[in-house]
Amino acid sequence: MADGLRKRYGDRVALAGVDLTVPPGTVHGLLGPNGAGKTTAVRILTTLLRPDAGRAEVAGHDVVHDATRVRRSIGLVGQYAAVDEVLSGRQNLEMFGRLHHLGTRAARMRAGELLERFGLDDAATLAVGRYSGGMRRRLDLAASLILAPRVLFLDEPTTGLDPRSRGEVWAAVRALVADGTTVLLTTQYLEEADQLADRISVIDHGRVIADGTPDVLKSRLGGDRIDVVLHGSAELPETAALLAGVTGTEVDTDGEALRISAPVADRVRALTEVTVALRDSGIAAADVTVRRPTLDEVFLRLTERTGSEAA
Repeated sequence: MADGLRKRYGDRVALAGVDLTVPPGTVHGLLGPNGAGKTTAVRILTTLLRPDAGRAEVAGHDVVHDATRVRRSIGLVGQYAAVDEVLSGRQNLEMFGRLHHLGTRAARMRAGELLERFGLDDAATLAVGRYSGGMRRRLDLAASLILAPRVLFLDEPTTGLDPRSRGEVWAAVRALVADGTTVLLTTQYLEEADQLADRISVIDHGRVIADGTPDVLKSRLGGDRIDVVLHGSAELPETAALLAGVTGTEVDTDGEALRISAPVADRVRALTEVTVALRDSGIAAADVTVRRPTLDEVFLRLTERTGSEAA
């Protein structure tokens, strides 16, 4: 829980009154462009930084007045793997256990439990330098869970991973949440937030500008959207004007993808009317489809709006 968090660095406002509520056992996505305030918010919630104003609680403990209890209740996985590549997976986890003041026997047992839980027991004796990217991130997650934290902070956990490795990390996160762990996720991959988050807060210029489930945020763009993809760029202006006239809405044009998109209320009627209008105008489209808006489109629309308002 965060209430009115504020933080300033000199003349720059990093947080301008951020509010967050994350129910236990859920994944809450924190999205925003670079410099929006995400990292500052996470650093405050993990007791690495004191707020200038406002208050926050993590696992029922105040991040300023009960910082030690907060640290005992959380795990943190940063953008880059923190494990030692020379040591084996098991040696890494046992080392983290000892750093958390577990005895030798307890650290060994906990390492074994986590290796099995994250599907790494077959690679337990291999040097981490031989692990794939997905295996390293799963080991990173395992290391953050040595003390079974109630709340886990994931700061862009799949940066640089290939799609297969990213899927492995997603599966591991879902398993954690199924067991009751609460997760606060920051990510630059909008698909990742769409896949994992129960609720999303979009932050820009130090403020939360939108909050809701992925479906609720997508509905802010008007429900379904119709896409017209062309064979060439010459007909983009004419097709954009046609689509705007048929739908009665503002259209988005992607010149690189040769795609014009617009929100629609009635998907079947819109598809029929646009197809007929294209035929009557002599425009041969490569493809015409109706789909739900993506979280990427929601994010771009929201942050473009706040950027223009701030300009």
